[in-house]
Amino acid sequence: MPDAVRTAAVRAVLIMSLTIIQAMVAFLSTLTGSWLAFPMVLSSVASTVVATWAVLDVWVTRQVWKQRHGVVSEPSSTARQMRRERRRAQRAARASERDAAGGRIRGRRSAGDLSRA
Repeated sequence: MPDAVRTAAVRAVLIMSLTIIQAMVAFLSTLTGSWLAFPMVLSSVASTVVATWAVLDVWVTRQVWKQRHGVVSEPSSTARQMRRERRRAQRAARASERDAAGGRIRGRRSAGDLSRA
């Protein structure tokens, strides 16, 4: 797991564990009829929102890392080989297109066409 994703995951686990503890305290203080029950319930709702945000942050960080750094190369992964084959096919297509055009870059004029600027 990459460092950025690991950091986000640790942060999410800590926030979630604090939220669960806070919810348990809110529940127990509600059962006992303590004055602390109402503030704890409100803060538990807010903590639940923050914990949800933290879990989404892990998911987004993971997706961004994958997009920036590509597929992690593993022996079972064929993504790298498929990319190489696709690049070879694109190079071959460009080379055949260049040969068909007579070696000229598409859109450029030859030396005799300079006066038509």
